[in-house]
This record gives sequence, structure tokens and C-alpha cells, in this order.
Amino acid sequence: MGEVGEKRYAVLMCGEDSEYLLKMHGGCYGMFGRVLAEEGERWDLYKVVQGEFPANHHLSLYDGFVITGSCYDAHANDSWILQLLELVNRLHSMHKKILGICFGHQIIGRALGGKVGRSPKGWDIGVKSINISSSLPFSFSSLNLPSHLSIHKCHRDEILELPPKAHLIASSEMTAIEMFSYGDHIFCIQGHPEFTHEILFHFIDRIITRNLVQEAFALDAKDKAALLKPDKDILKTLCVNFLKGLL
Repeated sequence: MGEVGEKRYAVLMCGEDSEYLLKMHGGCYGMFGRVLAEEGERWDLYKVVQGEFPANHHLSLYDGFVITGSCYDAHANDSWILQLLELVNRLHSMHKKILGICFGHQIIGRALGGKVGRSPKGWDIGVKSINISSSLPFSFSSLNLPSHLSIHKCHRDEILELPPKAHLIASSEMTAIEMFSYGDHIFCIQGHPEFTHEILFHFIDRIITRNLVQEAFALDAKDKAALLKPDKDILKTLCVNFLKGLL
């Protein structure tokens, strides 16, 4: 199951890879690997959206888990979503490191007792500025984060109520809960630190094709995003330091 002393992480994939993502970016595995993986680590991919979950007796072998974005609703009750909620609670009880991104952020919030649903403000798409809380847990305050960060975003669901005992890390005008932590082992982000402009535009095109958003609104979001730059280095440091226990 890996070399002795080897750090091991699992990506829990909650969406489907398109041919474009697989060819140009290595799919979900490649996108997260470029941001999070470091030399000497082992990374495994589980397509939980297809019912592929790590075995319970293998969970203890992992140093951390990443739960990805998805086009599915985190407030739905599909069988794999209910199974994922159970897994989150199991990992939480084991005090395992969990990093949640977009849908992953929402599913963790739901598992911990928060409320998830459609945003009353609609789609939040583009490169958006989020506000870092002035009251951070000590581990996060040690990073000396700026008061604002820019991040790629593409979502219409959100966490409407923060889980009890969770700590708000960031908010924005569109989305009240942009980032939160829970203890020292859970950290969640509504935006996408793994995205590039090209990946964001691909996802915008996908939701246009599926008639999930008004085309004029989405195309305008693409035009505006093209002129902005996310704080990818800071976001990468934040995610890596959390996941690798460096905070």
C-alpha cells in the first residue's frame, strides 16, 4: 500500500471529466496534482460520483483527503452523496485532514450540521475578490494573509448557515461563507484554487450548453474574468500548508 514513511493523499472526485479536461489538464487528478502534490507523495483518485469509495480499512493509511467540485447539488440525496456525507463524518471522527473545494466545501458544511442550498443571489462566476476575516484561528493568522484575495469561482449553490463550532475564514459580497475551518483538520473553500482561466472558461461553456445560466450573463463574466488575475500562489500555499500540517 505504499512505501514506509510515504505521505499518501486521496482525491475524492465528485464530478465528471470532459475530454478537454483529460486531454489538456490531466482531468481532475491532474488539476489538483499540479497545485497540491509534491515529490515523494502518493496520490490516489476515487471517483465517488460513480460510487467508487476508499475501503474503510484503508482510511487510516491516508494523511489527507481532498473533496472536489461538482455539477451536482450538495443538498441533494443521491445515494453517492449520502455515502459521501457518511465518509466525511467518519474522517472527521478520525481527525483526518480534509480539504473541501466548491461542492466539497458545501458537502462538508452539510455533513457538519450546516445548511446548504441555492444562493438567493444566483450564479457567482468569474475571478472574484473575497474578504479575509480579521479574526482567524491562530494557525491561519500565522500566514499573514492579505485582507482580500482573488479566486476563480463558478457556483450557484452555497453554504447558507455555517456549521456549529466552525470558524469563518472568508466571505464576499455574493457569498457569505467563502472559506471556513473546523478544528485543525478541516478547511473548505467555495472558490477554485486549482483553476486556470482556461479551465474556468471551459466550465462556463459547459453550464451555458446545459442551459443552466443565461448566456449573456455568462459571456460577460468570461470577459471580465479575462482581465483579472487570481492570487494563485497564496491560495496554493494556503491549501498545501493546511493539508500537509504546516499551519
